[in-house]
Amino acid sequence: MPLFSKSEETAVDFDHLPRHIAIIMDGNGRWARSRGLPRTAGHAAGAETFRTIAVYCKEIGIQYLTVYAFSTENWKRPAEEVSAIMDLLRKYLLEAIEKMERDRVKMRFFGDLSPLPDELRDLCLRTEEISTHYEGCQVNICLNYGGRDEILRAAQNFAAQCAAGKRIPQELTEELFSRGLWSAGIPDPDLVIRPGGEERVSNFLLWQSAYAEYYFTKVNWPDFSKEELRKALCAYQSRQRRYGGI
Repeated sequence: MPLFSKSEETAVDFDHLPRHIAIIMDGNGRWARSRGLPRTAGHAAGAETFRTIAVYCKEIGIQYLTVYAFSTENWKRPAEEVSAIMDLLRKYLLEAIEKMERDRVKMRFFGDLSPLPDELRDLCLRTEEISTHYEGCQVNICLNYGGRDEILRAAQNFAAQCAAGKRIPQELTEELFSRGLWSAGIPDPDLVIRPGGEERVSNFLLWQSAYAEYYFTKVNWPDFSKEELRKALCAYQSRQRRYGGI
């Protein structure tokens, strides 16, 4: 069966896709509440959507997909909800490891993994190690990640190098600073998608998204389908990216 119908081929130019898509996976709680379900049910449904979208991105040729799984601020949520999210991540990674030779999707994690439960942290590191030799789509999972925290860590690292006499302040460039971010070596996102109805960046890829195109939709993340992704791609392809020029 083809990945898309003739009408969808016409709507999206699959020969000129964004190289890097980033997604704020928002709306899990609202999806659950609208159905009279606990928020944890929304996160479970959202995890399945992530699996579907990640595989579809690989199929159509997206090179990088970065998703916001758990922010540095999410620790403020109820302990039951945080625990449920961690359990879902553990379950997903265990399943991903079993299927990695089949799917051959490279995975990386952005964020400070040290506060995570030991088993989850070890799974993250194991998943990264297994997938290092895979080519094609790379999925970056932002886990205990915050854009301001990332920038602050990079600044502190450069300041420490200066204090140690290894660098001087005048050496600092945007390119050099970018090497100190979690995303070092990865191109900046071309398109940032936020489902769930909110229209804010929520501390996500603050440095990297300086010239990204944003696409907002009221569709909650658990209902975000391949068709919704195609809508976002169509919107992206209708825009002109000038990067500050004319």
